[in-house]
Amino acid sequence: MAKSKQAALGFIFITILIDSIGFGLIIPVMQDLISELKHVPVNEASTAGGILLSTYALMQFLCAPIIGNLSDKYGRRPIILFSLFGFAIDYVFLSFAPTYGWLFVGRVVAGITGASFTTAMAYIADISTPENRAKYFGMVGGAFGLGFIIGPAIGGLLGKFGLRAPFYAAGVLTIINWLYGYFILPESLSADHRREFEWKRANPVGTLLQLKKYPAIAGLLASLVFIYLAAHAVQSNWNYFTSYLFKWSPEIIGFSLALVGALIALVQVGLIRIITPKIGTEKSIYVGLGLYTLGLFLFAFANKSWMMFIFLIPYCLGGIAGPSLQATMTGHVPKNEQGELQGGLTSLIALTSIVGPLIMTGLFTYFTSPKAPFLFPGAPFLLGGIFMLLSCLIAYTALRKAPVTPVASH
Repeated sequence: MAKSKQAALGFIFITILIDSIGFGLIIPVMQDLISELKHVPVNEASTAGGILLSTYALMQFLCAPIIGNLSDKYGRRPIILFSLFGFAIDYVFLSFAPTYGWLFVGRVVAGITGASFTTAMAYIADISTPENRAKYFGMVGGAFGLGFIIGPAIGGLLGKFGLRAPFYAAGVLTIINWLYGYFILPESLSADHRREFEWKRANPVGTLLQLKKYPAIAGLLASLVFIYLAAHAVQSNWNYFTSYLFKWSPEIIGFSLALVGALIALVQVGLIRIITPKIGTEKSIYVGLGLYTLGLFLFAFANKSWMMFIFLIPYCLGGIAGPSLQATMTGHVPKNEQGELQGGLTSLIALTSIVGPLIMTGLFTYFTSPKAPFLFPGAPFLLGGIFMLLSCLIAYTALRKAPVTPVASH
């Protein structure tokens, strides 16, 4: 049984790795592609990029709970394959889109299928125990980190051969990923742990209301909202900010994102195994959020390229918070509701991702325009730091009111 679980963990690790490589490939050239299709400067293109991200997030918000609940009924494997197929279609549209509007078609398709992350996290919950769950979530985070080492670095280099080249490569990788999953990936949810699909539990609001059954989760949701909003200061803005302020090329952007991936992998695969057992899950959350806050404040006032690389260190060290939060939440939910939980969390991410990119890219565009009272490209990072600090305070309050008392699986 132990060997079977280790093998299954390896399969899902590779699936997430290839998925994240494909996603990372396109980031270094996205700002230039939008700028070209919209015929606007990069700082103005950031708003258009934010709208694209919000479109994807809106569709994922509506559909992720359905995906999560379907995985509780039919198993994780078929849902992961369905999600990967949707991403393959998305990359085809991104590769050949003649206008900015066509990019929406691909983003809508990808948002509907919900990506593979939701079900992958439920998969990990299926094969883990309360003792090793944080470690396994950290390994999945490490797979994303490793994918973001390889993907952006290759994407930046491929950008030399044309803005569409990374999209072709991402599409091919996604097809390979789908084939790998079809022939290799085993099912993780046994028939006796499945439940019937219920529409009332498969809508965004319904899923989030179901999570209120567990007091600690309900309290931490508010904290997560601010964490996800703050993260968009980096996720939605990094390539536009560095391209505008420091005139970074796709190759340098790709390299910087590869460094982010390397640091995240180091933290979530290696460092978390040392820190979390020593200081505990709860303290890991506070320390991680504190480091995130510091990193964002430093980004806000960076005025040299080298500073961005140095300031990545405290920001990425904040990655110890994520797996600890996941472990705290999953410990409150029965085995046959893990898919619903992950669907609900993905919906929460998507909900904040509808407004997060609009806030952060809009703020960047405004403070780099003649309308602004002063030039301040780092404004999104400053706001992100404030949000992250609030999330830490809310998490502390929530865990004081509802101490961790895991429920038994049934």
